[in-house]
Amino acid sequence: MAARKGRRRTCETREPTEAESRDTSSEGPVQVYLPGRGPPLREGEELVMDEEAYVLYHRAQTGAPCLSFDIVRDHLGDSRTELPLTLYLCAGTQAESAQSNRLMILRMHNLHGTKPTPSEGSDEEEEEDEEDEEERKPQLELAMVPHYGGINRVRVSWLGEEPVAGVWSEKGQVEVFALRRLLQVVEDPQALAAFLRDEQAQMKPIFSFAGHMGEGFALDWSPRVPGRLLTGDCQKNIHLWTPTDGSSWRVDQRPFVGHTRSVEDLQWSPTEDTVFASCSADASIRIWDIRAVPSKACMLTTATAHDGDVNVISWSRREPFLLSGGDDGALKIWDLRQFKSGSPVATFKQHVAPVTSVEWHPQDSGVFAASGADNQITQWDLAVERDPESGDAEADPGLADLPQQLLFVHQGETELKELHWHPQCPGLLVSTALSGFTVFRTISV
Repeated sequence: MAARKGRRRTCETREPTEAESRDTSSEGPVQVYLPGRGPPLREGEELVMDEEAYVLYHRAQTGAPCLSFDIVRDHLGDSRTELPLTLYLCAGTQAESAQSNRLMILRMHNLHGTKPTPSEGSDEEEEEDEEDEEERKPQLELAMVPHYGGINRVRVSWLGEEPVAGVWSEKGQVEVFALRRLLQVVEDPQALAAFLRDEQAQMKPIFSFAGHMGEGFALDWSPRVPGRLLTGDCQKNIHLWTPTDGSSWRVDQRPFVGHTRSVEDLQWSPTEDTVFASCSADASIRIWDIRAVPSKACMLTTATAHDGDVNVISWSRREPFLLSGGDDGALKIWDLRQFKSGSPVATFKQHVAPVTSVEWHPQDSGVFAASGADNQITQWDLAVERDPESGDAEADPGLADLPQQLLFVHQGETELKELHWHPQCPGLLVSTALSGFTVFRTISV
């Protein structure tokens, strides 16, 4: 379907029930289902996962849902593809009561790939399959600490050899937690049990800042200056944190001035120590330089980046591109060399509800992923062009209207909130939703 070798565009399928199969046998048993592009699911129809479209697929739940999480870089090596996989997440809950919330480290391991459909065989072969199934069961360990108030956003960084999490609380505080102990105990069941019994309740943040005077969501650690942090709130203010000696920070009380409504997301430049980008419910995207005083630090502005709130941004680590997603369902790519023009270099419209998360692939410069309130996760590749001789559009006319760069549509989650590529496992995506966590890799990336 796509001209680029190694890329395959895939969408979820839907399959009628037995009764519908009899009634619609002339139409074939399976149809491609695309939200917003064709008839909705009829009564008795359900989405069926095409397992052949996934290299790996696992789901996990943690009790209360998590609005935000981050992937913890580990010491297991980079560019690892050998299965089974192990990964570590840091997440925060949104429980019904403030006292019931937790900040947690998840160790997910024994993550095998999708298994081929078993063929009919002898009883002995079936017993071997059952034993194999037991050995392939994914494993999850949780190390949790109490947190008063729902957690709006979590971002992890390493300060030298010390892993820390920045946490935005719905109670209006931003806190920093040390993660070393949590990462240690998830490796050993006995140590974990002792920690949960004796230490859990005593775990406190190593630093806390209440100067925002209200809750917020935007938070980003600098990838270039260890410990440097930005936090933005729903009152339109952005504050700069500068690390000091002894696991502490000096937070500049003078906010960066420019936005007129809630600051939704922040991204440091991957190439310049002092430059960052912000997006807001005022529909704008702004570029700042912290070398200027906060009241004059805004250097570039696109006032109407989206038709409505700009929810999320991602700054490419490999190209001078900024990716944005908004309440209008649009995904836009901004060339920072042409940012003054106020026009994106590309706009994609596949999502039919607000975009909730976007992120560039950490290794492949043209690939990115997005999630939306329409319960879609989409994978994109800017390098893909449709092969006019492939005949895909004629085989399925519904595909003709799809953006050429759309590689994959993943569905089946409920109230998707956030996604991240794993920086050390190429092509591996992790998402969080009301329905829980999903870890998957598709055949397309």
